[in-house]
Amino acid sequence: MEKQFSFGINPAAAAPPVSHARFTIGEVVRHRLLELRGVIFDIDPVFANSDEWYDSIPEGIRPSKDQPFYHLLAENSDSNYVAYVSQQNLVRDDSEEPLDHPAIDGIFEGFDDGRYTLRREHRH
Repeated sequence: MEKQFSFGINPAAAAPPVSHARFTIGEVVRHRLLELRGVIFDIDPVFANSDEWYDSIPEGIRPSKDQPFYHLLAENSDSNYVAYVSQQNLVRDDSEEPLDHPAIDGIFEGFDDGRYTLRREHRH
């Protein structure tokens, strides 16, 4: 007879929920509420920014932390910048238009079929 041990821990409760990234590095996306387009250059499986940053988002539109967050080289009609956006606020950009962000050439080496190719030195 096999002996089973119980330590009072529910394994399902101990692990954070598993969330899958809907988008990939090099993909061009748009924010679903704001005027913002960007290319994804990194992905956090769950929120990994400061509490101060998170608390600055109005409570009525504050996203859940238990989802992927994306680092974007972003642009709008006024400027280029780096953005940190939750998965729930992104949609695929189907325009197939390249971005005009000055940091793109340092991370990506080409643009084809509406997506960017990561430079070899940045691949894992």
